[in-house]
Amino acid sequence: MQNIYLTWLISALALGVLLLPFYKPKWMRLTLHSFVDFFRRYWIHILMTFIIYNAKDALDQIDRILMASAGFDMTPYVWAIEGDLVLWVQQTFEADWLSHLLTHFYVVGFMFICYVSIFYFAYFDDRWMADRVALSISYVYLIAVPFYLFFNVQVTGKTIPEMDTIAYSLTPEIADWFRRIDPFSNGMPSLHIGIPFCVWLCLVRFDHDNRWKRYRYTVLAYIILTAFTIVYLGIHWFLDIIGGMLVAAVAVSWADKTANGWWKFFDERTINSRIVTVLTQPKKAISFLVSKAKTTTVRFRHPTSKETGQIAVFILILTAAVVTYDLTHQALPAEGVQAPEAVVAADGWLATLDNRSGVATLVVHNLSDLEVEPFVFENLKIDLNTSFSIKDHYLGVSTLENITIFDLGMNGTVVNTFSVSNSQDIHIIELESSYALTYLENASIYGMTFDDIELDGDFKGITDVVVYEPMGNEIAYVSSNSPTTVSISQIGINGHRDYVINASAPVVEDEVLALWGTPVDIENASIVEMAFDKYHLAVTVNVTATDRLILVDRNTSSQWLVSNPKYQAAEPALGYGRLAWVAKDHLNPTSPQNQYLDFELYYVDFETNRSNVLTVDNLDQHSPQVLEQHIVYVETDDEGISTVQVHSWEPTLQTYSSLVLQIGIVLAVIVVFIHVMQRQKEHRNR
Repeated sequence: MQNIYLTWLISALALGVLLLPFYKPKWMRLTLHSFVDFFRRYWIHILMTFIIYNAKDALDQIDRILMASAGFDMTPYVWAIEGDLVLWVQQTFEADWLSHLLTHFYVVGFMFICYVSIFYFAYFDDRWMADRVALSISYVYLIAVPFYLFFNVQVTGKTIPEMDTIAYSLTPEIADWFRRIDPFSNGMPSLHIGIPFCVWLCLVRFDHDNRWKRYRYTVLAYIILTAFTIVYLGIHWFLDIIGGMLVAAVAVSWADKTANGWWKFFDERTINSRIVTVLTQPKKAISFLVSKAKTTTVRFRHPTSKETGQIAVFILILTAAVVTYDLTHQALPAEGVQAPEAVVAADGWLATLDNRSGVATLVVHNLSDLEVEPFVFENLKIDLNTSFSIKDHYLGVSTLENITIFDLGMNGTVVNTFSVSNSQDIHIIELESSYALTYLENASIYGMTFDDIELDGDFKGITDVVVYEPMGNEIAYVSSNSPTTVSISQIGINGHRDYVINASAPVVEDEVLALWGTPVDIENASIVEMAFDKYHLAVTVNVTATDRLILVDRNTSSQWLVSNPKYQAAEPALGYGRLAWVAKDHLNPTSPQNQYLDFELYYVDFETNRSNVLTVDNLDQHSPQVLEQHIVYVETDDEGISTVQVHSWEPTLQTYSSLVLQIGIVLAVIVVFIHVMQRQKEHRNR
C-alpha cells in the first residue's frame, strides 16, 4: 500500500518542480537557494497545508464510528434529486485505458494542486497570494468537517447497483489504500473540487497583475477534468461538485476578510521574534498575554455584533463537539465484571464468565438497565472452560457434574438439571411449543427438551462433528469428512440440505498472499466457525494463508466474500438483519503496523447492504453477539485487561450530552437574536 502512495506523492512533487519554469512570473529567477529558503520564509503556510491534508485520517476515523453508531446518511435524498445521471456518464465513456489514466490522475492531480499551489507562491515570495490561498484552503476543509460528520453522502459506486467504484477497485493494492484512507461517505462537498476551485477563485480575485495567468488557466482545466473524473470513477455525485464550489466561494470570501488579522500574528517574518521572546523573556510574554486577556474580557463585556457572532460560533462548536464525542462512545461497559473470559447474550440478557483471581464466576446483566447491579451465580461448580447459553429468559450452564437450566425471569430459579458430565458447546433453542437443549459430546450432537424428551433428526449418528450451531428447530453442522460443507437438518425430520462453501478469491488477491509468504491452500480449506438464521449462513473458512468470511443466501445458495480475502476474519455473529465479525483489516505481515495488529469490529446491515466498522482503535475486540437492540463484545487493552462492552443500535445521548445540547440550543437562540439586533442597529447607525 505504501509503494503506490509513495509513487503518487513523488510524481506529484516532481511534476510541480518540473513545471516551475513554465508557471513562474516573467521577471522572477530560478535559483537553488530559493528551494531551501522558502521553507524558512513560509514554514507556517507549509505546516497549515500539511495539517489540512493529513487531518482527514483522524476525521475519517470519527466519521466511520459516527456512521456505524448514528447513521447520518443523506445519500437517498441526493440520489432522489439527481437520479442515475452519474451512471449514464460512466457507462457512456467507460474504457479500460481511461479508467487507469483517470485513477492515477485523481490522486496525483489532487496532491499536485494541494502542495504546488502553496509551493509556487512561497518559492517566488508572492506573500499576498500565499496568505490568501493557504487560508482559503484551510477554510474549505473546516467548512467541510460538519458536512462529513453529520451529512454523510456515500460514493456513487457504493450506492447505485449498476455502477462501479472504478478507482477503488482498479488493483488490490490501490483498493487496499483507498479502503484504509477513505470511509466512502464523505461525498458532500467534494474536496477534489472545493480546494482547486478555491485556488482558482483566489487567482481570479487576488492576482491583480496577471502574473499567475498560466497557472490560473491550468487550475481551471484541472477543475473541469476532475469534475468529469470523480463522476466517471464512481466517486461523487453532481451535487457534490456544486457543494464543493459553494464551500470554496465562502472560504475565499472569509479569507479575504480575515487574512490581514490572521497573518498579522502568524507572519513568519515576525512570529519567530515572538517565539524567541517567549523563550528568553517569559515574564514579558506572560505580561503580554495578561494584557491581551484583559482587553478581550473588556470587549466581551460590552460586545458588538462581532463578539456575539463569535460567541454563537463557539456555542455551536462546543455543543457539536460534546454530542460528537457522545455518539462516538456509545458502547458502555458492563459493570461488575473483573476479567471476562467469555460472553453470551440474547433477548435482553447478558451472561459473562468472569475470571476472579482464577475462580470462575458467572455474572448476568439485564440489558434493559446496565446500571442495575448484576446477578452473580454463587457456588456453581464451573471452570474457565465452562460452556453456557442464553435464550429468552433461560440460562443453561454446563457444570463439572451436569447441565443446569436457570430461569432468569424468576431470579435464577432452577428449571431442570441434566446428568451430562462431558458436554461441550451447549445451546438453548426455542421450538414451536417448548425449549430444548443441544450440546456436543465426543464429536456427536445430542439434544433434549426441558421435559427430558430426546431430540431426533438427521444430525443423530454423525460422529465426527467439528463445528455445529443450532437455531430454532434447525441444526447446522460440519463434519471432519466434509470440512467445507455445511449441513442443515431440521429437528424431528430426516434429511438435510448441504451448502458447499467456496472460499476462493480473485487470483490477484491470492498472488498478494503468496508474495507475503502465506500461500493459499484451497484444496485443504476447512470451516472453523459459523452462524446462521432463517435467511443467511455465515462461515469463516481457513485457507491456510488466512481465514475468510463467506456469506450464503440460503434461498438461492448464492455466496460471496464479505471480508477482504487477504486479511483474517473471525467470530461471525448473525441475527436481526445484521452480520457482525472481527477482522485484522489492512495487516500486512511483511511490514506489520501496530494500528492493524488488533481485531476491529465490523458489521453489515442487510437493509442498507453496507459494511460499517464499529471500532477504530488499538484495542482488541472479540466475541461479538448480535441482539435486536444491542451488540455485545469483549474489548481487551494492551495490558490484557478485558471489559464487556454493550453498544446500542439506536444512538442514545447520555444525560450530560443531552443537557449540553439543550443548554446550547437555548443559549444559541438568545445569542443569535442579540447578534441580529446588533447588526441591524449598527447598519442603521452607519
